[in-house]
Amino acid sequence: MALKAVHVSDVPHLDQVPENASLALYSNRFSKGVELGRNAFRASKFLVIGHRGSGMNALQSSDRRMRAIKENSILSFNAAAKFPIDFVEFDVQVTRDNCPIIFHDNFILSVNNGTIFEKRVTELSLAEFLVYGPQQDPQKEGNCLLRKTKDGKIVHWNVETDDTLCTLEQAFQKVEPSLGFNIELKFDDHIVYDHSYLTRVLQAILQVVFENANERPIIFSTFQPDAALLVRKLQATYPVFFLTNGGTELYHDVRRNSLEEALKVCMEGGLQGIVSEVKGIFRNPGTVKKIRDSELSLLTYGKLK
Repeated sequence: MALKAVHVSDVPHLDQVPENASLALYSNRFSKGVELGRNAFRASKFLVIGHRGSGMNALQSSDRRMRAIKENSILSFNAAAKFPIDFVEFDVQVTRDNCPIIFHDNFILSVNNGTIFEKRVTELSLAEFLVYGPQQDPQKEGNCLLRKTKDGKIVHWNVETDDTLCTLEQAFQKVEPSLGFNIELKFDDHIVYDHSYLTRVLQAILQVVFENANERPIIFSTFQPDAALLVRKLQATYPVFFLTNGGTELYHDVRRNSLEEALKVCMEGGLQGIVSEVKGIFRNPGTVKKIRDSELSLLTYGKLK
């Protein structure tokens, strides 16, 4: 699965994407410290963003493995870099001891003496997090890594090519440097976060980014509206996009429940654009013009792409 992005002003009709469509991001390189206004970044081509690297893990059938390489891993990102893509998207959380790590799920599941248990990722230390899955030292065996599917089933994380869990810093050090990073700031949909917690987490992530990004293109994105607004206040170097399901799923926070609300968040916080589930665009195509008129960028994701 991949994200494709194009500036909405270049797409007058949803069913027509001109060959010269341009993405409202930025050129392949820009200098760190440059203020990015809403129109300060544009690219000369249609960009493709690999979702969690070379593809999101999904069980194909009861007797087949998940896709070839474990998602959100160094191997997955470098495998994606072999294709003509511009960015990889991945999920970043922060451990109890303030280390940004790359992992999608809110909980890690494992088994001990036949009993399945789960632990919240953000309540683990870095050392505790890294004992799961394959280990850097081949002589060591990591804790079994399980996963809960959307329908509640517990499955083994079986992939043809496995890889160790990794930190954000390791991704910067080991992934092809020409590949851009779309860093999704991952938070639990069911938790109301206070300002101090969000500040601590985002500052830890920003420190790693500014110390390691060099000339690598960076995009921040998140479904958490307060985090989106705050990361924009904490830095003005990299663009920030608000992620939304576009009303295809409903949440207690009304800012997450429609493209109109996403537009308000962007305008309030000076964000650069919206990343929407493509079904949200199909349900409300008139919002595209509003986004265009607001000089924001629009990215889409979803299986219908």
